[in-house]
Amino acid sequence: MSVRNGSRAAYHPVDRRIAGLTLLLSLIVSGGVAFAQIPDISHPEASRPSIEGMVKLADQQNQAEPVPGVPLTLTSSSTGESLAATTDAEGRFQFKDLSPGTYAIQARLQGFQPFGETVVLRDGETKLENVGLELEKVVENIEVHDQAAALPTETADSSATVASQQFTTLPLAEQKFKAALPLVPGVVRTHDGQLNFKGAPENQGMLLVDSAQTVDPVTGSFSIPVPLDSIQSMTVDKAPYSAEYGGFSGGLTTIETKPPSGSWDWGVFDFIPGLRVKNDHIAGVSDFTPRLYFSGPLLKNKLNFFESVTYDVNKRPVRGLPWPVDETRKQGFNALTGLEAVLSPKHLLFVTANTFSIRTQFADISALVPQSASADDGVRGVSLGANDSYQFTSGALLSTMFRYTRFDSNAHGQGPEDMLITPEGWGGNFFDRWTRTSNQYQFGPVYQLPLKQWLGRHQLKTGVIVTHRSYLGSDYSHPIELLQQDGSLAERIDFQGGNRQHARDTEAAEFVQDHWSLNDHLALDMGGRLSSQSIGRSAAFAPRAAVVYSPGSDHKTIIRAGGGLFYERVPLPVADFLSYPNRVESFYSPSGALISTLSLQSAYLLTEPGRGLVPVSTLETSPRNTTWNVELDREVRRNMVLRTSYLYSRTKGLYVVTPLAAAQGQPALLGMEDTGGSHYHEFEETLHYKPGERSDVNVSYIRSHARGDLNTLAALYVPFEEPVIRPNTFGNLPQDIPNRVVGWGILSLPKNISVSPVVDVHSGLPYSNIDTLQNYVGQPNTQRFPEFFSLDLKVYREFHLPFVGGKLKSKKIRFGLYTLNLTNHSNPLAVYDNVTSPVFGHFVGFQHRVNGFVLDAVN
Repeated sequence: MSVRNGSRAAYHPVDRRIAGLTLLLSLIVSGGVAFAQIPDISHPEASRPSIEGMVKLADQQNQAEPVPGVPLTLTSSSTGESLAATTDAEGRFQFKDLSPGTYAIQARLQGFQPFGETVVLRDGETKLENVGLELEKVVENIEVHDQAAALPTETADSSATVASQQFTTLPLAEQKFKAALPLVPGVVRTHDGQLNFKGAPENQGMLLVDSAQTVDPVTGSFSIPVPLDSIQSMTVDKAPYSAEYGGFSGGLTTIETKPPSGSWDWGVFDFIPGLRVKNDHIAGVSDFTPRLYFSGPLLKNKLNFFESVTYDVNKRPVRGLPWPVDETRKQGFNALTGLEAVLSPKHLLFVTANTFSIRTQFADISALVPQSASADDGVRGVSLGANDSYQFTSGALLSTMFRYTRFDSNAHGQGPEDMLITPEGWGGNFFDRWTRTSNQYQFGPVYQLPLKQWLGRHQLKTGVIVTHRSYLGSDYSHPIELLQQDGSLAERIDFQGGNRQHARDTEAAEFVQDHWSLNDHLALDMGGRLSSQSIGRSAAFAPRAAVVYSPGSDHKTIIRAGGGLFYERVPLPVADFLSYPNRVESFYSPSGALISTLSLQSAYLLTEPGRGLVPVSTLETSPRNTTWNVELDREVRRNMVLRTSYLYSRTKGLYVVTPLAAAQGQPALLGMEDTGGSHYHEFEETLHYKPGERSDVNVSYIRSHARGDLNTLAALYVPFEEPVIRPNTFGNLPQDIPNRVVGWGILSLPKNISVSPVVDVHSGLPYSNIDTLQNYVGQPNTQRFPEFFSLDLKVYREFHLPFVGGKLKSKKIRFGLYTLNLTNHSNPLAVYDNVTSPVFGHFVGFQHRVNGFVLDAVN
């Protein structure tokens, strides 16, 4: 990456009209490759050359059997510029508004033999170019790409996709796939770095990599890294109505890795270390994230492979702490190896091995949490997967997936001293340390029938998915002291017993899904999923249905709507909650005298009519979510599409933890209930404008509201256990953002110069006022941080190296500059929220501007 430096800036309120004007001007002069791209539903102009055709199996060229979901690239031989398209439900594709010249068209996808051909276009010509593939592998989850399908009825889902080239062209705070997710409408990152999808934390969502679950088996967090350069596309779907997907109540994120290349290819990225500058002197390396990708054939047309390796050193400074003890330090590596074996023209096997090891020191420091009071964490493991695809003569497809994941994690404080909580922040050493060793096995055959004709076209799919998770761990905690403003002891928390932890779960799910295209204007998605968990519901049926309709003959308007029921898999900590240490709370008077002692014993609680909450031996339920949405896409003018959508999501049965006072003759309890819930409303307006062949502009406005129970298991124990557990209450969730505007893009300038801005403006995140004992003062999460504003910018140029020939001739050097938070807006990350503090209400932990260089070797 690059040389970085920062400058201190105090927070000053910014007039909203000025912020809005700045945003407007920024978006006018910028363009962007869309994360949430809307299908281009305009029609080709007769005066401009175009290429269109159909993708079919090589041995079925005389049949009408389509191959949907195949990505194609078109590269100009004269300029080197590339366009992308994806085949629709009838296997058709189109590249339009081209310039005369020579082009190379390629179709390359896991499950298909690579296809390549040269096409010569003349002025005003429409070229018909059909593509024949050796093997079909349908990838229906990649809903939106740089160029959209010509017909609008291929899917009823509304999704947002990040293509591989966008990871390197847009300015991101980190070269990680998670860094791009907050640019998707409806995805929010809170101050602690946690992602939230449609109002739910990431561990209520799901991450699929090549159709397999790739999350922490214990907590469900997106903690398993995937090398950036191995990703072909990443799709975020807030309402995935296909019954094939389950095990989540939030959003779905799917990653498809790049298929190994049939010819040798390589790339090197970010191989220049960044330097931290302090007082005009170099104070060390701030970041160094070199990435290497190479791919090629081991046996021509039989066995291909790829390797993607990332090494990461990152030192993130935190404003408000004294230098040099003001950094979060991360170091580790991630390597993904893939092998693709073509066993026959109809049979393909794809095997991957993802290994990783990452250690973070002082992971949770802030302006109010010094390094000494913070926690370190680390993860390491391996994920081995195999995807087998077999195409029957009838056109049916059998896909079988297997994935084994070993995930080891741990966390600990900086020493054995008691943890101190004062009105001005934390002191002492963080109280909790734990280790976990987890394993997950996943197996799933999916059978896709040939296209059936009955009142239209039916694409039926059915399958079974079995997942087994288990973990062993230990948890140790030392005392916590809550201090008054004068330093006297107000409360002490001790921990007793409950050091060993273990749990396991087996889930089986069966599904049936039908995509029914009645005609070119109307299509329906209908399906159902039946699942069973050994630590959750023994039987849970989740029906889903959606419709997509395009009225009129011009296909300039698309209406999508749907609804469905989703069941989340139970987090493994729920199964062994009774083994958690008991909390012994002792309260003291201002003079230091002991007032009372309360021992909280972990227990499952169930509400019974007439008896209220009663302890039970186990909880056998799974959180369930109901989601419905409606969306309208309209081409308002050529190359300009406006999307308007509304989404409602409600989740019930969440596991919440709350302390309960002792009933007469009974112990006090730290109870876990399955009565938690949340709801989320979202209104979205997105404008996508493509002013030129290499330029895009995207602007989204999101109006949303997220409320729910605050003491969910994830909120209290992930990624670190909360030192003080308050009584549960219902209120605004920490990720609630009423208003947000996000825009991004790419603007192509003369001499191969590209400008790539990202703008994000939103309401401040909520927080609560608290007292000395950390209890809420007033309603929780009714206070807000100042309005957030960030403008990030990358400017770069790609050029060929002089005097370089042979295989290196196609390589380019990308050189440029980037700036994060260009305007140096304060955007504080912490606040003195304790009402007894003399600096109560003061915001600290301001973000700063970060500058750096871009230097990559790319195709």
